[in-house]
Amino acid sequence: MSIKVVIKKSTYFDSVSLMSLSTKANQLPGVEQAVIAMGTEMNKEVLRNVGLLTAEVEEAKSSDLMIVVKAETEELCDKALAGIEELFSKKGETKGTSEIKYATIDSAAKSIPEANLAIISVNGAFAAREARKALENDLHVMLFSDNVSIEDEIALKKYAHEKGLLMMGPDCGTAIIGNVALCFGNAVRKGNIGIVAASGTGSQEVSVRIHDFGGGITQLIGTGGRDLSEQVGGIMMLDGIKALDEDEATKVIVLISKPPAPSVEEKVLAQVKQCKKPVVVYFIGGKEEAVAAAGGHFAKTSKEAALKAVVLAGANEDELNKRALNWPLIEEVRAKLTPEQKYIRGLFCGGTLCDEAMYSAMETFEDVYSNIQKNPDYKLKNLHESKAHTFLDMGDDDFTNGKPHPMIDPSLRIARFLQEAKDPSVGVIVMDFILGFGSHEDPVGVMLPAILEAKQLAEKEGRHLEILGYVMGTDLDTPKFEDQVNKLMAAGVTIASSSTNAGLLAREFVVKGA
Repeated sequence: MSIKVVIKKSTYFDSVSLMSLSTKANQLPGVEQAVIAMGTEMNKEVLRNVGLLTAEVEEAKSSDLMIVVKAETEELCDKALAGIEELFSKKGETKGTSEIKYATIDSAAKSIPEANLAIISVNGAFAAREARKALENDLHVMLFSDNVSIEDEIALKKYAHEKGLLMMGPDCGTAIIGNVALCFGNAVRKGNIGIVAASGTGSQEVSVRIHDFGGGITQLIGTGGRDLSEQVGGIMMLDGIKALDEDEATKVIVLISKPPAPSVEEKVLAQVKQCKKPVVVYFIGGKEEAVAAAGGHFAKTSKEAALKAVVLAGANEDELNKRALNWPLIEEVRAKLTPEQKYIRGLFCGGTLCDEAMYSAMETFEDVYSNIQKNPDYKLKNLHESKAHTFLDMGDDDFTNGKPHPMIDPSLRIARFLQEAKDPSVGVIVMDFILGFGSHEDPVGVMLPAILEAKQLAEKEGRHLEILGYVMGTDLDTPKFEDQVNKLMAAGVTIASSSTNAGLLAREFVVKGA
């Protein structure tokens, strides 16, 4: 096996671009493994862990671009490096005549005085500095970068609050502003429902369900995952609620988060009490009494949040297809599984989708493990080994530290799926397939060979393996939602109609003696 390294001095590319290029580089002929990343210590550590750390890599600086290729022979490495250069060339081609590149935020703001928002995706070490520059230029900020200190996050959000600007992030991957999806998002119709969310895929799921129920979105404001922590105090969510309360086009507000810090939840609910508009609160694992006391509308699931929002926005509930659980299907699957096949394995790209399925399982089972479990007794100690019912958020830092998100590069999830499929105690494997802007161009297509392999293996061993898939997307998304669903069904995968139903179906499939 041969390893070749190219270091490009003082050459910067943003993390989103590098993730996409790494994914394409790994698909080049003959490539065993390819990594394209900035020369940060964190990325070097990743290369060390996978046996790709060379003397050249060790000498690279954080401002240098590293291209590392592993292949069977030197010749294949050379061909792969040539292919990667071609990928960079294609990326550099200008699309149309209106695209202009700026070296700094200051120069961009000066050249486009009507601009009011900056999306920042740079190395976390420089992200806070760039975000502050944008705020100083009176720009709202969507900060995609992670690895920003919590002290910097608090300072940026306080500064933005003082200036009446939105500071979405850090680690904010989803927003819809003025009917335009930013970073990861889905194509949904314009409507009268506004969302403030500390959860990327959670907000995508609720926006998709609102679209499915016939409603639409005014704005989707992301806050970043730490906003509702004790330290940050919900600064962005509170400002987001105020902004939507003052927005004439917004008639209903939906709040979405993983479990917030109790003191922050109190502050948010106090803000809800002041709102002039109905507010639906979907905090996973939250309590109905507290929300009701604040005059809000409690939602236990993402589907319920979307349903309540569209009804409050004017839809006739009796005319909506609520997509009830298919109980005859549940009975059919239960009959196919052996008594030993009693566990769920959830492999998710979306953190909130993972959380929702996990909480459904926890209502029935005690032995529910995860890398994102709040209960330390059930937090996985060894991420590479599942226990009992296991739900993995494969987009979490546990799995993405220095690596592409599984929504862009599914290779890690494919390997884990094949591992779980060999376990005879597994009854059902549940997975999400996320469509839309920023996602993989064919998330189902890349999983199909592994799904077929797993099905054949189970059949050879005389057992049924239930694979449950949820395709998160709308009829307006690319690739086509219907095509992705049909591909899964043709491979023998059962389809869930929502994130909520995916969790409920997985749980019910493995219930014994019901």
